[in-house]
Parts: sequence; C-alpha cells; structure tokens
Amino acid sequence: MSVPPSPEAVVQRQLDAYNARDLDALLATYALDARQYALPATLLATGHAEMRPRFAARFQEPDLHAHLLQRAVMGNIVIDHETVTRNFPEGRGQVDLVAIYEVVDGLIRSQTVQVSNQRLDTQAD
Repeated sequence: MSVPPSPEAVVQRQLDAYNARDLDALLATYALDARQYALPATLLATGHAEMRPRFAARFQEPDLHAHLLQRAVMGNIVIDHETVTRNFPEGRGQVDLVAIYEVVDGLIRSQTVQVSNQRLDTQAD
C-alpha cells in the first residue's frame, strides 16, 4: 500500500499543470467527483465533466499564468494566494486569487476561490 502524496505536493502539481496548460495532468490532481466553489459557497462545477470545459476555455488565454505569492498548509487544507495573469476582453491584466483546497487521499476534493482586484496592464506611450 503506497502513501498518498502530501496535500502540498498535490496542490503544487495542480499549479504546475495549470501553468503548463496541461488539462489532463490538471484534472488528474482532482477527485472524479471534486467540487469547485466561489466563496462563500457558490457551486461552480462538480466532477471532471463540468471542470474540463471550464479549464479548457481558460487555457485558451495566451498569457495565462498563476504566480504563487504565499502558501499555508494546515493538515489536509492548502491555502494559496496568487496573482494570475489573464487575457480579459479589455486587454491583458491580473487578478488576485485566494484558493482553498481540501485534499483527501492524494486528490483535491474541493477547491474554493475568491478572485478580486482585476487590473489591466498599462501601456507605455
């Protein structure tokens, strides 16, 4: 019987797959029936079938990149604070994101996010 990876290692694999835009590797870090929420408790997606198109659409953004600013680990809960570069209809910019992951048996069971402070890159004249 093998020991599952640490919650921190699972979330790091998820972040690495996100930044590589590797959809299959990303989904492999989530339980088949995992749930995604927006804070405080708005259900966004349940399971890989609903998560796949959400991530696939995001991965079409050419400048997509999540930069980890800080991580806290408390047992099987991992909390990441990130700055994410995105491509918005108005142009390239960033958002601040806090993600709370619950990891059980080596897989993410739930992810809850709060996104704020959208800002566009400024162009030098």
